[in-house]
Amino acid sequence: MNNISDTWLVVKDILREKMSRTSVETWFGDSRAIELRGSEFYIFTPTPFVKETIEKHYLETAALALNEVYPGRGIRLRLLNESELEFFHNAPNIKKTRSYRDRFTFDNFIVGRSNEFAHAAALAVANERNFNYNPLFIYGDPGLGKTHLLYAISHVMKNSHPEYNIVYIRGDDFLNEMVKSIQQGKTDEFRSKYRGTDLLLVDDVQFIAGKEQTQIEFFHTFNALLENDKYIVLTSDRPPRDILTLVDRLKSRFEGGITAEITAPNLETRIAIVQQKAEQFGLQLKPDVTEYIAENITTNVRLIEGVIKKIHAQSTLFADDGFDSSSIREITESIIRSEKSNCTPELIISKTAAFFTINTDSILSKSRDKKISLARKIAMHLIRAMTDESLATIGKVFGYKDHTTVLYSIRDIDSRIPNDPELVDTMRDIRNNIMTAITDVS
Repeated sequence: MNNISDTWLVVKDILREKMSRTSVETWFGDSRAIELRGSEFYIFTPTPFVKETIEKHYLETAALALNEVYPGRGIRLRLLNESELEFFHNAPNIKKTRSYRDRFTFDNFIVGRSNEFAHAAALAVANERNFNYNPLFIYGDPGLGKTHLLYAISHVMKNSHPEYNIVYIRGDDFLNEMVKSIQQGKTDEFRSKYRGTDLLLVDDVQFIAGKEQTQIEFFHTFNALLENDKYIVLTSDRPPRDILTLVDRLKSRFEGGITAEITAPNLETRIAIVQQKAEQFGLQLKPDVTEYIAENITTNVRLIEGVIKKIHAQSTLFADDGFDSSSIREITESIIRSEKSNCTPELIISKTAAFFTINTDSILSKSRDKKISLARKIAMHLIRAMTDESLATIGKVFGYKDHTTVLYSIRDIDSRIPNDPELVDTMRDIRNNIMTAITDVS
């Protein structure tokens, strides 16, 4: 293996033979190899929920796969969350390694007509050139580079101001942290963490919408930061005015600075992205192959990166740098097919459960708890809408003898949608989470 990143790619390929592909992409898709230190192999997991799920259900399987790559060495797998990763990198007398997010810089962000304003605004914030751009609100569909710009801003500010306290958080993790702080009686620590930042980066802020207490807390945090001339950058899949269950006072605050949209890149930009990603992995692609990838993957930069990663992984596995055009076309088509076919009931149920902060067993149970019942109905509705599964098959997934309950649940959701904007937002957010999981091919 060339490095631990290559090793982890191979481990995930082994996991795909031991588990369903959907499970691997859902729980390990965003994981990143950090360091092999002695007999301990460290990986980063993006959210506390993912880390806890892997540790509870998949750690042993992943460790066995890892030891197939390192036979006879007894390698132990260690998982790091965001705060643990920061400590890992900054602990005294420990050799620092490069955080995976450090690769997302302005230098390797491909600028085109679809994102040039968002890029310019992000650069202005990073260099503290225009405080009128505070907050900066970047919106667009998943996989187009919003998170890349957040990390790029962080990278510049961290280099310019090492003393800055910079916090990156996803909207759903902000919600989960707040709930946990209330349960543990640590709300003061929670508030201190976020209100004491110099730069707050919130990815997918739409996830706080509809959550009354979370919105109140975020409103006060937002105001405290602005009053102290601290920077705030937010991303979402839609502009503030279209987040229907976001309270008006937060919509007003979010629109008080600059909003910038990112749309799907045009062909020329996609070709440049393919070329750059290939260079990052040391691959030399023929022009016709580059064009083929760019022409066939049109709406999601993550899928382009997924193709390049798979080409690189296979060339590593088979020690073959001479992939022909037909092989690469096959890889590209498999990635495209997987985007369409990997939307399974299992994935939809897991993402619905994660959104409602409940476990999958609860959704599959017969519980009449209001929250669980709604989650179950939404999951059924999404499975029917996003897969080719029949009503009878969906009924079997949920343990029903026939399709009657499924049909009732779907009709109930359909009847509520026209008059329930919060439900519309909820279903949209879950759907986006599902599509993000499908396209996060690693």
